[in-house]
Amino acid sequence: MVSIKSLSLGSASRTLSDLRSPAFTQLRRGVAIGWVRMLSLLVSDGAAILLAWGLAVSLGTELDSPWSSLGRYSFLPLILAVKLGVMISRGLYGSGLPRRDYLGVVKALSLAEGLLLLIAFLYEPDRYVSRSTFLISWFLSVAFVCSGRFLIDRGTEIVRKRGAACYPVFLICDDDEQQRNIQLIEKESRYRLMGVASARALDRRNRDETIRRVRELGIAELFVSWTSIQNRLHLCWHFQTAGITLRILPGEIASSFPKSQFRMMGELPTLTLEAPVLVGSDFWIKRFFDFWGAAIAILVFSPLYVAIALLIRMDSPGPIFFRQTRVGLHGNKFKVWKFRTMVQNAAQLQAVLEAQNEMKDGVLFKMKDDPRITRIGKFLRRYSLDELPQLFNVLVGEMSFVGPRPLPVRDVERFQERHFIRQEVLPGITGLWQVSGRSDITDFEKAVQLDLIYITNWSLWLDLKILLKTVQVVIGKSGAY
Repeated sequence: MVSIKSLSLGSASRTLSDLRSPAFTQLRRGVAIGWVRMLSLLVSDGAAILLAWGLAVSLGTELDSPWSSLGRYSFLPLILAVKLGVMISRGLYGSGLPRRDYLGVVKALSLAEGLLLLIAFLYEPDRYVSRSTFLISWFLSVAFVCSGRFLIDRGTEIVRKRGAACYPVFLICDDDEQQRNIQLIEKESRYRLMGVASARALDRRNRDETIRRVRELGIAELFVSWTSIQNRLHLCWHFQTAGITLRILPGEIASSFPKSQFRMMGELPTLTLEAPVLVGSDFWIKRFFDFWGAAIAILVFSPLYVAIALLIRMDSPGPIFFRQTRVGLHGNKFKVWKFRTMVQNAAQLQAVLEAQNEMKDGVLFKMKDDPRITRIGKFLRRYSLDELPQLFNVLVGEMSFVGPRPLPVRDVERFQERHFIRQEVLPGITGLWQVSGRSDITDFEKAVQLDLIYITNWSLWLDLKILLKTVQVVIGKSGAY
């Protein structure tokens, strides 16, 4: 077992990428072991079901029916599909306890046999069905499937005691919890503990080195104590995009994570965040949509671009576009494009207006009746038309359609450590903050909390819902100024 207490000494340089994007597309670590286990169970169960039905046809009452006549096995594919299908639907092919859930097997096969008997009756309503054949089939199926699973379970334990077919795992927890958690993991024969680190390994300055080290060890599952992860919820994405399943060891406080499931480890429930089978697939779909969506939108809105440009030119002196330095992914600065909605010397006037800032903590600058905004600027802001040029930022990959808003350097310089989670994902034209109140939100901490909720719960479906909500908010002019 390897110890990596030296992780606190430094961190490796990080590739400038969204925390949801994988270093490269790959299968989830440990998925091969899981597939072999599932395939062996399916083959064993299928063979047991076929053997049980063959014996049931031989031993049951022989009637003139395609279901029970000796030598007539045309319904075998249907029998196999129904019984295996019911077992799959009841989760009996999951890892750990589901494989040994013999009561669940009895319930599933009983339900499947009842469904087959109903199908047989409906298929031939005017003819008798050999009830003894189905009864014998049910009894033998239960006996053979449970026996097969028992033998596979015993065989797997023997193989794992010799160090084969085990999931390589890593443990991160506070020093005073290490011994207890190590003993818990070692009780499970399917795990091989490859290393242990303290909770400091998840600190912002150390986490890149931690992830690199965990990947080098080929870790399939990472065990993290609740006390180590409770304030670092966003870190789940780093491990998921590395193809590593995350298991949260419970502490004294009961809590839950989004996208998590309770899985038993012995008699202890653990919160499990499983990596997708194909790592990063959802994120690449998002980037594909961003690029082509922005390209098509620019072409469609090109007449509107020209009309807005003419109105700005006629309304006030100055450039058509406003380019401001914003802080984006991993603190990188870039120029964000907008249609100009303020007078030319707006930046100089802001210093004079700082005392009238309506944001409670002063991190952001917001004024409802900002005197710097032009007449056409008010109209553009009301309908968010000033944001249209940011489609070019999306096209070149500096922004996304949905994500935390990129903030000016002046605002980011006032960040506290906990605020920098916003810089871990691509900034967006719209986001959860914008559709939850837009400019009506005057507490930056609340805005950061909405960004954190978005990052933690991100999915393609959430992006779509935010985009649809954005259209509704813009049309309703809710919270815009």
